[in-house]
Amino acid sequence: MKSFLIYLLCISFIFSKPIKEDLGNGIFYIGVNDNKITLFEGQYPVEHGMAYNSYLVRDGDEIAIIDTVDKHFKDEWLENIKNNLENIKPKYLIVQHMEPDHSACIDEFVKLYPDVTVVSSKKAFVMMNNFFHNEYKTHRIVVKEGDSLKMGKHTFTFVEAPMVHWPEVIVTYESLSKTLFSADGFGKFGSNSFDEDWDDESRRYFIGIVGKYGKQVQNLLKKASGLDIKMICPTHGPVLTENLGHYLSLYNTWSSYEPEEDGIAIVYTSIYGHTRDAVELLEKKLKEKGATVVVHDLTKEHVSYAVADAFKYSQLVLATTSYTATIFPAMNFFIEHLVGRNFQNRNVAFIENGSWAVTAKKVMVEKLKECDLTYAKQSVTIKRALCPRSIKEIESLANELVGYRRIKK
Repeated sequence: MKSFLIYLLCISFIFSKPIKEDLGNGIFYIGVNDNKITLFEGQYPVEHGMAYNSYLVRDGDEIAIIDTVDKHFKDEWLENIKNNLENIKPKYLIVQHMEPDHSACIDEFVKLYPDVTVVSSKKAFVMMNNFFHNEYKTHRIVVKEGDSLKMGKHTFTFVEAPMVHWPEVIVTYESLSKTLFSADGFGKFGSNSFDEDWDDESRRYFIGIVGKYGKQVQNLLKKASGLDIKMICPTHGPVLTENLGHYLSLYNTWSSYEPEEDGIAIVYTSIYGHTRDAVELLEKKLKEKGATVVVHDLTKEHVSYAVADAFKYSQLVLATTSYTATIFPAMNFFIEHLVGRNFQNRNVAFIENGSWAVTAKKVMVEKLKECDLTYAKQSVTIKRALCPRSIKEIESLANELVGYRRIKK
């Protein structure tokens, strides 16, 4: 019986042991996984949870911690740190971004390790005062573009990344390991407990959260192009070590607002099914002609999935009803998301429906006026239900969309 209890205690220790993932060159992953969260930032569905990444860099008897985690995982994170310190007190806490999912534990950490020096940007320290009523003036280093911090063989160089996606953001390049600690850049939805395709959930994350700031991301990519990067350590999602050109290329495409693929995203709302009938007919005809097509019903799925595909593909079809002298609310919400994220460089077509005053297309064009778009010559107007005229318009629209090419091969 005694030996069995010892066995259970050993098993319990193995499975409760805090995370210690060696990334090489003295860098360790000490982040946490949130497998219970269902809505990130209270609005984005995250079926597979969320990761809040933090890193420990050790060089002899000196240790730097890079970023903290969400407050709900404070104890787990502090335990991860404790089990990686091996009786060495951390020398630096590098804070790249002040959004609370990455900064919430700063004050607790400083209280636990009062001799630590906090390293961050000037604007970040102002935010620390707002969050914690403390700017850590006696134990801090304020860094700006190009500043470096040497710790043994490791050298951290700081790169300003304003509005990617907050104004205080810095990213950190470590020259020994050739690692870019990229803050929210190159992050994705989903905890690291799940192995899933990076592209789709990173696209949805980028467009939803960073999408408005394409110019600023382009500026950061230009700076990064001058660095020899072998590993990217973001604050969300997996550490990236292979095929980095793929991720960098996607970020360049997303932040320049160019489509990834020639294809057609159809986004619609339908009250009684007649607009859906038109969408299904258009989808059928497009697929018969060999086009790549995805369809989103805004009344049945979260808007972020439709927004991500609107940015992925070269063409967008908007189909909705005239509603209280404007358009159906879910479509209005969708268009607001597009405009707010600088939607541009796409070909857009319209299907409108209404029983008497059919004004949906006019309203949608007006709402999209800030976007740099082209519009299909053919549109489809339905007066409640499909008829020979509207069916002919759908055939004509399908031919026009199939003949459009944005991406040059």
